[in-house]
Formats: sequence, C-alpha cells, structure tokens
Amino acid sequence: MTADAPTILATCGGMVDGGWHDAAYGPLLHLAIELAGVTGRAPRVAHVNTAGGDPRSAEGAELEAARASGVEGSHIRLFPHPNHERLAEHVLSRDVIWVSGGSVVNLLAVWRAHGLDDLLRRAWEAGVVLAGGSAGGLCWHSGGTTTSFGPQATAVADGLRFLPGSFSPHHDSQPARRPAFRDAIAEGRIPPGYGVEEGVGLLYRGTELAEVVTERPDAHAWAVSAGGAEERLPARLLPSRPLS
Repeated sequence: MTADAPTILATCGGMVDGGWHDAAYGPLLHLAIELAGVTGRAPRVAHVNTAGGDPRSAEGAELEAARASGVEGSHIRLFPHPNHERLAEHVLSRDVIWVSGGSVVNLLAVWRAHGLDDLLRRAWEAGVVLAGGSAGGLCWHSGGTTTSFGPQATAVADGLRFLPGSFSPHHDSQPARRPAFRDAIAEGRIPPGYGVEEGVGLLYRGTELAEVVTERPDAHAWAVSAGGAEERLPARLLPSRPLS
C-alpha cells in the first residue's frame, strides 16, 4: 500500500479486448496499478464485481489478464457470502481495488450490509488505490446518474461520499445520461460534478480532482456547474500497451 496520498481513479473503462486472450488490462487499469507505486514484488489487484452480482463467469478472464500483466489478481465476492474469512485483512493487503460496472444501487446496498464501505474507506486512507469503471467510478462520489432502476437514466444521491461531487459515466454512448445529469444538478438533487465519456478517467488526490486522463484522443470529461452549465476539461492521453 504505497500510494503517497489517498487516491481514487474513477473511470468509464477498465478491461479491453485481449486479442488471443479473453480480455486484457486497459490503459486506465494499468494507470491505477502505477499509482500504487509498488516495487520489488507483483502488484496486488482485487477485482470487485458486486454491481454485476459477482458472476463467476467473469473471474477467469480477469485472473488471466492479471497474470498477463504480471499482477497478483484476486476477487472480493459477497454472493452468496464473503469469500474471505478475514475480509478486512484481504482488503487492506491489496494495492488496487478495481470495481466493475453494473447496478450501483445494488452495489451500495450490499456493501453497506457487509460493512465493505467502511473497510474501503480505511483502505483508501491507508494508501490502497480505489478505482473502477461506470458503477465502479460512481460509487465513490456523492451521487450521479444510473440505469439501476431501468433503461432510463435517473439520479442516485446516496453514494459513499468519499468524494464530495457527483459523477456520470457513458456520456457519449448513452445520450440520455447527459441531460439527466445536468437536470439533476440544476435541480439540486445531486451536487455539481463531472460527466465522462467512454475511456476517460478522473484522478483524485485526496478529495481534489488532480487530472483527467483518457484512452482515446477524441474522448472528454465535462465539469457541470450548479446551474447545469458544462465545461470541457483538458485530458492527458494515456499510452497504449501491446497485448501480452
């Protein structure tokens, strides 16, 4: 646990096509690992798929991608019960916690029932890099947009609040997200925050946005003010990596 400050990488990305393999770590996931600053051993990355119901079918591809990247991969699973007898010990021994997408509403309910929300706060404060895509990017914020209740984008306002603002993923691939986000902020249902397009990540040091990064040269993040006005933010293009 060597990040030099509490660090969150909230994204709309993560795993990518793996070529000969089922999947691979994309540039955003590699950045999360780099932020942990591990030296002298393999980085430890725990994948958390609560938002998708902990599907075992996803785990093989994630572990294969971890091995291909020289990473010690593991999973934190809560269905049908926690898969680690000493859950706190496992969480706090990881370098990166990567949370995948799905239903953020279900994720929050299950995490709170098991106390994982408090464990993740302890990990964040201790230097474990918290990261993830879509629901895995939204969960750390105060609120944002979700399709947890159906195909129409709605606002959720009971995020973990590690970060004070709001977050909305899929701004280019799901067009309804953008107006729903602006309206929810303008109406005061969620605080001002950031909307991101596919392949974009927000890097927070402590609770402050330090940098916007992207896997795609034409993808952007947007700051949305209390009145609903948008401002496009400059982003750093991450290097692509050859598949192993």
